[in-house]
Amino acid sequence: MGVPPMSEKQCAARIRVSARRLRTACALPILAVMPPLLIAIVASACLGALVGLIRQWSDQSAKAADVDFGGVRTFTFWAMLGCVGAFASEQTSPVLLAVVFLLVGTQQIVAKFNAPPGARPGGTTFASTLLTVLAGSLVYWQELPGAVLVAATTMVLVGSKQPLHAWTRAFTQDDIRGTLQFVAITGVILPLVPNRAMGPFDAFNPFSTWLMVVLISGLGFAGYIAIRMLGTGAGIVATSLFGGLASSTASTLAFSRRSKTDPALSQHYALAVIIACTVMLPRVVVVIAFINREFAQRLVLPLSLMAVPGVLYAALVWWRRRPGKVHGDPVALRNPLGLSTAIKFAVLYAVIAFLVKAAPQLGLTKGLLPLSFVSGLTDMDAISLSIAQMRDATPQDLAVRAVTLAAVSNTLLKAGLAISIGSPGIRWRIALVLGLTAAVGVAAMGLV
Repeated sequence: MGVPPMSEKQCAARIRVSARRLRTACALPILAVMPPLLIAIVASACLGALVGLIRQWSDQSAKAADVDFGGVRTFTFWAMLGCVGAFASEQTSPVLLAVVFLLVGTQQIVAKFNAPPGARPGGTTFASTLLTVLAGSLVYWQELPGAVLVAATTMVLVGSKQPLHAWTRAFTQDDIRGTLQFVAITGVILPLVPNRAMGPFDAFNPFSTWLMVVLISGLGFAGYIAIRMLGTGAGIVATSLFGGLASSTASTLAFSRRSKTDPALSQHYALAVIIACTVMLPRVVVVIAFINREFAQRLVLPLSLMAVPGVLYAALVWWRRRPGKVHGDPVALRNPLGLSTAIKFAVLYAVIAFLVKAAPQLGLTKGLLPLSFVSGLTDMDAISLSIAQMRDATPQDLAVRAVTLAAVSNTLLKAGLAISIGSPGIRWRIALVLGLTAAVGVAAMGLV
């Protein structure tokens, strides 16, 4: 009995199916036909080789000589050993992987004592070795994201040896003291203070107050560390950006004083002051977003409008003439993590938080605007965070106007400081740009 002939449509369908099967077969990844153990060994070897590459490069860069201990080949072997050890532990005895770790650790200890004094591996080599073995084991256990994270972190820390050493050598005793005080502020004091409202109008919450101290101090410390890492040879734009993050008022004072001693660069120092003051505006939004995201979103429009004059001026100066380098040390900022600074901010925040919360309770809602203006002359963060913490207790439109007005008064304060202590070449630029910034802020208050 013969096979009935296929129609044209059936023939075309059969051809499409055959072509699809052919494409699938041709596109089949080679990994799909490899044994799982072989895949794990290859992946482990790759991770180990990367760690070894960075380790060998780091030692060769530091010693300007070939390194016979802990290079690409050795770390590749260790990662593969971890993978095979995990496989053997699963197939035979669970103690085999522990034996692998013990043998590798023993080998490291023996190598340390047998090597010449100037070439002995340190603790970093010991830790990176065991972590590489562990990464190989994680690959076999199909914990690939964890293995990649372990290997990547190891590579970053091993490769950053020289920059980290150079950075820590630049630390001063005040830096270390301030850092330890910040640890005490965050890890010791914060968990101990009570987390409940107390006092008149329930306006004082010790935990909330100290949490704001931690938030502001930590953000300022990030900018301070960036300044220390940049050094005196950094460009004015980069220095003013991080200086504004650490303290826009301190940056304004430092750059303005510097313009008096080096008036030829007044244009560049004026740019630095304007950038530092402009950075303060998005900084406020970011800080508020940590505690009240919805309120921060409402502040984006008015504070973005206020930033326009500064951004346009910076773009114009950059287009006409690229800013030069910082000469000397124009941003003489102190470590913002001092305990006395934290206590002062806590007291200021507590007082302003009380006044902000007491105003609506006493029917003085309109008094929030004068309070914001006066508070902005002393500290922008305290009034902004206090208002953000109020949430539904204050009308949102009024709260946005209050923070915007605080930004206006803070801008006027820094403009006055720069004009009073800066060179003649810096005064008119600051008056023009920061004056426009304040004017735009007042106009933006009518849009909310």
